Amino acid sequence: MKKIDYFPYLLLIPAFALTVTIVAWPLFETFRLSFTNASMRPSWKYVGIDNYVEIFEDDFWEVIRLTFLWMTCSVALKIICGTFGAVLLNAAIPGRALFRVLIMPPWIVPIAVGVFIWAWMYNGQFGMISGVMQRLGLIDGPLEFLAFGNTAFLATVITDVWIGTPMVALYLLAAMQSIPTELHEAAWTDGASRFYRFRRITLPLIAPAMATMALLSAIWTFNSFDIIWILTEGGPRGSTTTMIIDTYKTAISRFRYGEGAARAVMILICLSAFAGVYLALLSRLSKRGTA
Repeated sequence: MKKIDYFPYLLLIPAFALTVTIVAWPLFETFRLSFTNASMRPSWKYVGIDNYVEIFEDDFWEVIRLTFLWMTCSVALKIICGTFGAVLLNAAIPGRALFRVLIMPPWIVPIAVGVFIWAWMYNGQFGMISGVMQRLGLIDGPLEFLAFGNTAFLATVITDVWIGTPMVALYLLAAMQSIPTELHEAAWTDGASRFYRFRRITLPLIAPAMATMALLSAIWTFNSFDIIWILTEGGPRGSTTTMIIDTYKTAISRFRYGEGAARAVMILICLSAFAGVYLALLSRLSKRGTA
């Protein structure tokens, strides 16, 4: 009988214990708490699915719609801007190395610092954006971007795109540089234009990387808290209140921990479903690429 070597399993114990401690146990506690009326009161009881019923009796559907709209707009713009940025960084132009360095600051600078700078720029009285628009004659007077629902929503999207685009561009740049140069050279020899080569060679070959980046960016954007909280705190009048902001306000600001846990579970369900769809899409793209 073959002797079982338990040493590899012993080496996995620290990692397993750490995973259980910081992932599995908090997740289980969140699920358990979502079925209670826990709050600042010393005593609480189980209330079944009352928290989930109350969620959908409120305006939570509007919060979900706003969250997916904010995520979709932000991720789409990051993928588009990142793709164009990667194409420019991959082009044979003078100073290309310098441009690759200059694209990093939005991603390297601490998010809070960058968002505070954007908040100052959005200021109607002293901000650069309002001042430039007035000088160009686009507006008659100071415009407080963060004081109105539509402009505040657009401001949070632009800020998130500014922060997330560098990573998307560098990731897609790496994917572009992995494409064999022989393919472009053969197409160029046959008289193919740059746009044709990009559409028929570059774009199909980086599609799996774009799908992966879109998935990761969607998860990060969905869970993004600091950008919206620093700029608007979910206002004005809930126009930028995403699911993560709503969960924070419920659990921390209002001290309704049970309802906040139920909202956190809904976030987990939405992210799991979204990730499943994108992983299936990525698998199909990978199979198509190897076929």
